[in-house]
Amino acid sequence: MTSTGATRVWRPGWPCQVPAMLAQHRRGGGDPTYRREAAGGADRIWRGLRTPVGTATLAVDARPRDGEVHAEAWGSGAEWALASVPDLLGGSDSWEGFEPRHPLLAEVWRHHPHLRLGRSGLVMEALVPAIIEQKVTGQEAFAGFRMLVHRYGERAPGPGGDLGLWVQPDAAALRSVPSWQWLRMHIDPARSRTIVTVARVADTLERLASVAAPEADRRMRSLPGIGVWTSAEVRTRAFGDPDAVSFGDYHVAKDIGWALTGTPFDDDELAEYLEPYRPQRGRVPALVAAGGLHRPRHGPRMAPRTHLPGRIR
Repeated sequence: MTSTGATRVWRPGWPCQVPAMLAQHRRGGGDPTYRREAAGGADRIWRGLRTPVGTATLAVDARPRDGEVHAEAWGSGAEWALASVPDLLGGSDSWEGFEPRHPLLAEVWRHHPHLRLGRSGLVMEALVPAIIEQKVTGQEAFAGFRMLVHRYGERAPGPGGDLGLWVQPDAAALRSVPSWQWLRMHIDPARSRTIVTVARVADTLERLASVAAPEADRRMRSLPGIGVWTSAEVRTRAFGDPDAVSFGDYHVAKDIGWALTGTPFDDDELAEYLEPYRPQRGRVPALVAAGGLHRPRHGPRMAPRTHLPGRIR
């Protein structure tokens, strides 16, 4: 390990579940930008970040007995990363005005009163893997993301590099990837074109973190290859948007319908069901997920593709 980095202690005022809050930023079990380890009896989460001011390694762990979250960061983006910790862990989220309406949602909320929506403030970090995940299995998407990071990203600074932690490639690196290399990473032409397109306007997209979520949604979806699902995935992670719902997901509509009505929904039925919750529709899937309320996984699954190019969004 290298020398001690910059540090921060944050007192959230509730029992913040650091691993659960940061898990949404993990892209599969082998995500090279994410690591979880036991440290002194507590879980410590390590992340490799590309912040607006440079790369950073960020390590975060909760100290529940002290009511504290301890964070340490290294690299040119260290101060930015430390400043982002409260938002990342839900410090700016509020459930004020949300009415669960359904007794099952109310029961989950009662058991998870400290549930929060976090925001990373990093658009490209959320957008690139979301594009890779469009209309493919998680297995295929996570493998493609790992290959992209290992081939075109960079080692995280400080002890992150010693732990094998990586940072996603920057926009210039994404623009430079040859077409045949995308195919070798099992990322078909439609998705690779979308990634290159967003890389060309990366600076503009990063500024969406300071824009109201509906306008950010409109601007993202004006780009070819960015649809409702991709925008919602980004807004959930980067903005903590309480109204973001991943319509078009293979499981979300079915799981919510099954949990709350006993019958799986399609997207149109889900949209109609969630309309009374606007502008906090995204809290319903968050509660369903927190309660583990997914339908039994005995039905047909999306099969991995065996050739490229394949069916794409």
